[in-house]
Amino acid sequence: MLKERIYLSPPHMSGNELKYIEEAFKTNWIAPLGPNVDAFEKELAKYVGIEGAVAVSSGTAAIHLALRLLEIKTGDRVFCSTLTFIASASPILYQGAEPVFIDSEPDTWNMSPIALERALEDAKREGKLPKAVIVVNLYGQSAKMDEILSLCNKYNIPVIEDAAESLGSTYKGKKSGTLGKFGIYSFNGNKIITTSMGGMLVSHDMEALKKARFLATQARDPALHYQHSQLGYNYRMSNILAGIGRAQLEVIEQRIKARRAIFQRYFEELGQIDGVCFMTELEDTVSNRWLTALTIDQEKLNVNPVDIIKYLDKENIEARRVWKPLHLQPLFEGIKYYPHHENYSVSEALFENGICLPSGSNMTPDQQDRVIWAFKKVINQQ
Repeated sequence: MLKERIYLSPPHMSGNELKYIEEAFKTNWIAPLGPNVDAFEKELAKYVGIEGAVAVSSGTAAIHLALRLLEIKTGDRVFCSTLTFIASASPILYQGAEPVFIDSEPDTWNMSPIALERALEDAKREGKLPKAVIVVNLYGQSAKMDEILSLCNKYNIPVIEDAAESLGSTYKGKKSGTLGKFGIYSFNGNKIITTSMGGMLVSHDMEALKKARFLATQARDPALHYQHSQLGYNYRMSNILAGIGRAQLEVIEQRIKARRAIFQRYFEELGQIDGVCFMTELEDTVSNRWLTALTIDQEKLNVNPVDIIKYLDKENIEARRVWKPLHLQPLFEGIKYYPHHENYSVSEALFENGICLPSGSNMTPDQQDRVIWAFKKVINQQ
């Protein structure tokens, strides 16, 4: 008999979501916007320690709005982390702009300040500096923000911090997503807290957020009739989904604690195996450990990530490869890319050797035992 499937990062409800959903039904706030949306924005902004937030339909929408607010247009350049989900870069194309991809560095797996500096120097020589830099905090780990912000400030380039995977993580005492001009979060079904689908744009610039709300509600001008002077979008979050988000936010610290404990157990059980190396935690940062990610030495273990993932799947366990770098995606063929060192691409090595293990905050010890046993079995350590 096939054992119950263990998913990579399933939703984990608190039990309090129905209270907010029922309130929406009782008051008939079923259409987009409403009291839950207003409250969710305020509660999240308070949690991360930022001036304001705008609840939207997805993290992708939040990035798109940030680019609109920065007036990115056709012909402009935007630098972006390459080791990430495509949603980090798709909005660059929405605006008709040109992405340039920046490699990872080995300490955090995030944007390499070394590669970024080289890219900025080249762009300055060409007379075409980027209009924005999108930095992604991968799997909950913050990038080297001090170095990245220092470089971007030198050229007066705004930073969009893609914290879709890192809500609740901290960098030198500050919450992830609050260090750049704009920050974005995702509440997709697999994230550390979820609204089923949805996202949030955050900033200390309240005027910019006011404009974001306008653009996200179809850019409707203040008039008795429907009048539109600018292109807008249907990007606002519904009052029902925001209610789910409010209940989820109440338990985020518990979710972080659970995922960090899951990571620690994997590390204790697998980290001493020669050929297994876990994603590290940068000094003065705290990762939410959204996903436990590791790399393997294929020669030492005589196995590759695909073999491991297929074996785990046979055991009804979901695992994934590390993100395929965007500069290798067919959609972005021919796009400029800056590796960490001129002859070495960190992101490509991570993709070739990386694996994400099941990390859901509702994972039981028995389920984690199954994952650990299967992993050891496939690498001949059991």
